[in-house]
Amino acid sequence: MSYEEIIYDVSDKVATITLNRPDRLNAFTTQMARELIDAFGKADADDDVRVVIVTGAGRGFCAGADLGGGAGTFDNRVRGGAQDIEAHRDGGGVVTLRIYDMSKPVIAAINGPAVGVGITMTLPMDIRLAVPDAKIGFVFARRGIVPEACSSWFLPRIVGIGRATEWVYSGRVFPATEAHANGLIQHICEPDELLPKANAIAREIADNTSAVSVALSRHLMWKGLGYDHPMESHKVDSKSIFFMGQSADAAEGVTSFLEKRDARYPMTVPKDLPEFFPWWEERKFS
Repeated sequence: MSYEEIIYDVSDKVATITLNRPDRLNAFTTQMARELIDAFGKADADDDVRVVIVTGAGRGFCAGADLGGGAGTFDNRVRGGAQDIEAHRDGGGVVTLRIYDMSKPVIAAINGPAVGVGITMTLPMDIRLAVPDAKIGFVFARRGIVPEACSSWFLPRIVGIGRATEWVYSGRVFPATEAHANGLIQHICEPDELLPKANAIAREIADNTSAVSVALSRHLMWKGLGYDHPMESHKVDSKSIFFMGQSADAAEGVTSFLEKRDARYPMTVPKDLPEFFPWWEERKFS
């Protein structure tokens, strides 16, 4: 797929996806959703990509859905989409579900306003950084709609139900500093430090860790959020540590430590994931 509304670039094992509609503060469209889904799939399938960074072109990250369609912006019938409630799928949710299923870490570098889907798309990302003057808002109730992009699942798990409900019910726009204080944002960075910080985090992962270990760890934590008892985590943890314990990466990790040298992990994603992957698609664990 050729991209018109995002930029996709890979350099030194880091893929950078840039939302690229700066004249509209990178407002979200159906086309952007399709391109993002394709780009995340491309990054996941590329053994030369270890980490993905998502940012915005210009002075904004993403100002939410493009409201240029006027009163019918959110009316799927006007947009020519599915005509019945069962057939329709929220486009933002399709994007966030693709990110949720990533085997590579994803870092959001929020360089400006992140409102509506502009912030909900970041919730399944692993680490969020923002500039001090970034404005954030779950503004759905102020537009006569409801939270989308699976955010009613993600947001309470990240910040707690009390903070999530206050932000969503009020629909108010708040500063990145408030998001940071409540755990939504991990790092506040000055504008000229934002991408260097994101890349430094990406380099720490790409240069020092096993790709397969990180992939399994990401799925263990994200998929484990839905378990109703720690025994379910114990079962899949046990499978994973058994598999990795006899792997070439484990041997290299221990040997490089003992020899006091940088590790050179031979295993790659997705080629070397275990046969029980993806385990969360099973109804029961053996």
